[in-house]
Amino acid sequence: MWLPAGSWPLLLDFLSQRFPGIDRDTWRLRMQQGKVSDAFGHALSETTPYTAGCHLHYYRELPRETLIPHGARILYRDDHLLVADKPHFLPTMPAGRFLQQSLLVWLRLETGLQQLAPLHRLDRETAGLVLFSVDADTRAAYSELFATRRILKVYEALAPSRQGIEFPLLRRSRIVRGEPFFRMREIEGPANADTAIDRVEGLGDISRYRLQPGSGKKHQLRVHMAALGLPILNDRWYPELLERSTDDDIARPLKLLARRLAFTDPISGQAREFESLQSL
Repeated sequence: MWLPAGSWPLLLDFLSQRFPGIDRDTWRLRMQQGKVSDAFGHALSETTPYTAGCHLHYYRELPRETLIPHGARILYRDDHLLVADKPHFLPTMPAGRFLQQSLLVWLRLETGLQQLAPLHRLDRETAGLVLFSVDADTRAAYSELFATRRILKVYEALAPSRQGIEFPLLRRSRIVRGEPFFRMREIEGPANADTAIDRVEGLGDISRYRLQPGSGKKHQLRVHMAALGLPILNDRWYPELLERSTDDDIARPLKLLARRLAFTDPISGQAREFESLQSL
């Protein structure tokens, strides 16, 4: 959350007033446990002064949180970068009904690196590669790779086979928020999203597709595939909202995988390439 203008002496004073349902001692304990941090992953203490305009992260606690069976793996780690292989259904960041059950929290517990911060995100339903910054001092350099499109992102998806479409193709459209609030949709207007799509393997009624997004709009790959009449297998939201159940069907994951990431390391200048070990 962004901290609003105000005259609270301490961050602890603001939190105690902003969330009256949580007593001051509980906030103090959460800070001591490193559960309140700034935008760079630095833990904030009970003596931290209040600074309007700063971005704050904090971990809510639920009395009962659904356990997610997962096999998240660390594929690479150095002084600046960590690469994780995320399974389906595991959120990248704590959100909504998932707090401790998230890739970031698991990694912090696994490595002891409290300053870890994701450089990008995957949808909870999508599996595959996620890059994390280890060092706050070099974080901006890696974030710039995504902002300036200097990182190659390759996804794989399983979707219906369809005659009459020539591949490879480039899907360009304007994607905006839809209804309900968690869905996206295409509208007329200047394109703000583009995806290169190729059919790489026919499997009868189903085909394997390679998707290379040039932009990073929310649900972009799912929206573009659905718009072509090729909805990704087990997609409950596109092209139509099939169900709103909060229960995951572990046996029917979304068949979308962030397979490969490649870029020139902004710190070392070395070519980096990582590939997910998961299969669809």
